Amino acid sequence: MLPSQVVQEIARLTQENSRGADALYEAEVALAEAEHHLDTVEQKAFIKNEGTVADRTALAKLESADARLQRDLRRAEHNRIKVKIKTIETSLMALGTQVKLMQAEMKWASHQGSDRS
Repeated sequence: MLPSQVVQEIARLTQENSRGADALYEAEVALAEAEHHLDTVEQKAFIKNEGTVADRTALAKLESADARLQRDLRRAEHNRIKVKIKTIETSLMALGTQVKLMQAEMKWASHQGSDRS
């Protein structure tokens, strides 16, 4: 990879990482809203049902199944974004290592050239 390509890739990954931070915030908000909705639906269902606590709990879980699914989907989105950000950060670190190796090679090559003089 040429130095100019490394610089372009670092810029691209940095921009993508910045967008990832915004996406992560949006996913966190969506997850919090889904958890709130689940809690509300489940508690209302528990209150309205009659029977033993175990019966009311089971019925509340059944009635809140769709809200639970939506919460779980929001959690999956949140986790996917976190993994993507981690992957980008890892790529940036690898590029940083590559830049250091390129610098060392150029320094070594310049020393080799001056040694021959």
